[in-house]
Amino acid sequence: MPITMVLQEAETFEVETYKKPKDFKQFKETHVAFSGSPFKHPYDAEKMILVADPYSTNTFYYEFRADTVSFVEELPSIVNLDGETVMMARIWVKKKSVAVRCSPFVVEDLRLADKQL
Repeated sequence: MPITMVLQEAETFEVETYKKPKDFKQFKETHVAFSGSPFKHPYDAEKMILVADPYSTNTFYYEFRADTVSFVEELPSIVNLDGETVMMARIWVKKKSVAVRCSPFVVEDLRLADKQL
């Protein structure tokens, strides 16, 4: 029985307004910064996805619970060779929070690929 997987294009994550910390030095002791392009999670409104380098051929993404993100800084957008732009942000996540880092890859038998060369 074949398995069919439907991939959805993630919607852009609208950056919500967060209050800037009063004591940024103390804030850096309790939070860690991650940079990338934020997106809404495709099926869980309480989570967000941060794609580390959206135009790279070897990228990965993070998945965070939205309630662990305390502050968001908007970064300059990046543009690819086709003129498409994507918003970038630095998010500050509470230390000790549980998150997921995912590195998608194509499954291939590398031994067969070497024989074809």
